[in-house]
Amino acid sequence: MASVSEINSASNIQMDYMKLLVTELQNQNPLEPLDNNQMAAQLAQFSQLQQIESMNSSFASVLAVTELSYASSLIGKEVSFMSETSAGDETVTNGIVEEVINNGDGKITLSVGNQTLALEDVMSVKD
Repeated sequence: MASVSEINSASNIQMDYMKLLVTELQNQNPLEPLDNNQMAAQLAQFSQLQQIESMNSSFASVLAVTELSYASSLIGKEVSFMSETSAGDETVTNGIVEEVINNGDGKITLSVGNQTLALEDVMSVKD
């Protein structure tokens, strides 16, 4: 998955488009001018893209709060998760969630006994 820094935002794409449009208008053939409807449609698409980016950012914030709330509700509950044995085999392990850790980068981990696991590694939850 590409990171946010690798993806051009709608604003950057729109600025590039505007530069291209100005250059095209300066160098267009006067006998064959640009189609105004096509330009308006393209600008409307950029506006929609900006709104979608804004919604995506809002949904990401809501998801982060929801995940943290869910993780906090697991404190004191027994969870099952996959762990590695000393022989290197995978086995299902159970334990009581003692602490929820938000690493600041959006990754939530749970402290279960002497192990730390990611929230997404929880297989089942019991009271």
